[in-house]
Amino acid sequence: MSGDLRMLGLAHGLLLGLLLASPLIGPDMLPWAVQALFLLGGFQLRLADRRWDLRGGPIAWISHIRMAPRRLLPWAAAAVVALIAGRTDLMQAIIGATLLCELLVYPISAHLIARLTRPMVAGLILLLIGVQGAAGNPMLGYVVAFLTGLSTCLFWLRGPDGDGPTLIWALGATTAAVVAPIVAPVTLPCAFAVGAVSATLALAHLSVLRRRPVPWRSDRRQTMRRGLWLAPARPS
Repeated sequence: MSGDLRMLGLAHGLLLGLLLASPLIGPDMLPWAVQALFLLGGFQLRLADRRWDLRGGPIAWISHIRMAPRRLLPWAAAAVVALIAGRTDLMQAIIGATLLCELLVYPISAHLIARLTRPMVAGLILLLIGVQGAAGNPMLGYVVAFLTGLSTCLFWLRGPDGDGPTLIWALGATTAAVVAPIVAPVTLPCAFAVGAVSATLALAHLSVLRRRPVPWRSDRRQTMRRGLWLAPARPS
């Protein structure tokens, strides 16, 4: 696995572009875009890093950073955008959450969460969504969003590829998360967290949907290409 799902990577890039343009098109969207960026960043990191256990030595503690140092650029870009928007408090929250996530949360959680079963990971995601919605501190909210992304990736990795029921559930949860704040604005924090998780799962499932496998057959007279039987070749 390359660590980059096509549709999810495209959504990650679009989100980063929205974050960079948020001071011009809507400064109020900046905190929500940063929160979603932390969630997707955690998902992509867990997907790309093949480590499932602690490694020895102080350098191995930051092996995930050495693996892809360019992955830190979105965090720096988010902090610069917050500074341009005049949100120094948000910039400090982004920098603090980035340091915590990269240097403490991921090295520890990659070891601990990996030992949980899939139902236990699902329960952890629900718990993190509740904490994320109730978090009053932006830095804490970003750290929880990052941890939610890690758990969401683990939940997806331990499920079957192209799982139709899970995809339908994820799309339904995304729709409900969009409708809930319209009906009851007070539910926006939790609804946003639910929508981010379910949309991420839906994009991940859509990225790995495959055609039904077709038996392969090859001999001198018959050839199958792209699932279509071709007429047998004429004898020479």
